[in-house]
Amino acid sequence: MAGNNCSASKVPKYAAGTQPFTVLIEGNIGSGKTTFLNHFQKFQEKICLITEPVEKWRNVRGVNLLVSTNFYELMYKEPERWAMPFQSYVTLTMLQSHTQQTQKPVKLMERSIYSSRYCFVENMFRNDIIDAGMYHVLQEWYEFIDNAIHVQADLIVYLRTSPEVVYERMRKRARSEESCVPLKYLEELHKLHEEWLIKNRGLNTNVIVLNANLDLDHIGSEYKRYENHIINPAYTRQQQAVLVSPSKRPHME
Repeated sequence: MAGNNCSASKVPKYAAGTQPFTVLIEGNIGSGKTTFLNHFQKFQEKICLITEPVEKWRNVRGVNLLVSTNFYELMYKEPERWAMPFQSYVTLTMLQSHTQQTQKPVKLMERSIYSSRYCFVENMFRNDIIDAGMYHVLQEWYEFIDNAIHVQADLIVYLRTSPEVVYERMRKRARSEESCVPLKYLEELHKLHEEWLIKNRGLNTNVIVLNANLDLDHIGSEYKRYENHIINPAYTRQQQAVLVSPSKRPHME
């Protein structure tokens, strides 16, 4: 019987060398990510703006996964039915965004596969919304992606907010998918963002932390101060330490 003669030679990661300077915009629900992206619309000749693929989540061949997987549904009704397929689809759609090609020198992305992994999936596991089997299957996917697919991450902008501020913003904007999200959930997500982007930021990851508690109508001045970091990659490389992908962070137990 023939043995396994598969070559162990290393092959380039999928999408390696195809991505421009990439900035990930991260933060809690209601932290102002859309407002941040809108601020940079004026640089659209230089920047490829990629929003969170919410519309895909709302219509998977007629199924609205976003409604089916709101916090109340996950925690109290059918977590075993919806949590795993939703997070699997989030991973797929975020990878599509990460690997989307553009001729522009900068890509600006709303959230990333990393916030899905370190914040949202981690929170589901800690709250027993997904069991250990589901969780470890997702972790295997993340490890495979890390080893096989190039995910560009040159800079993270963390829109840092307090849970109370974003809870009030959500209450005012009254989106149907967010109607059942309690303050406790926002507090848990805030803690996980802090662990990922504040507590562990010493691992040479380029993170800019902005005060996103400011009124959304007046936060433009805060964003303007960092325009050079976004539109001018050479400036950021001069100002900041050597970049390390967020995927290189040790897994948070």
